Amino acid sequence: MKCVISVLGKDRSGIVAAIAVALAECGANIDDISQTILNEIFSMTMLTTLDTEKADFNAVQERLKAVGDELGVQVIIQREDVFQYMYKI
Repeated sequence: MKCVISVLGKDRSGIVAAIAVALAECGANIDDISQTILNEIFSMTMLTTLDTEKADFNAVQERLKAVGDELGVQVIIQREDVFQYMYKI
């Protein structure tokens, strides 16, 4: 299952690593990643593929929320089809 993950918050070291580790633990693959820092505000968008046999969408969502809470950043995961539909003009 393809998903879009967005991370936003105050920049600090370890954000990318913590999110990547959480995804790896869930058996997810990072297909593409973009990040930027604007005046100490960290922003990252990832396109990932979930291995739903290892962890379903809800399990990955809960894991990412826990990591986001630990880091003090907002982490949002959406199925790619839902994301595409939401931003269709």
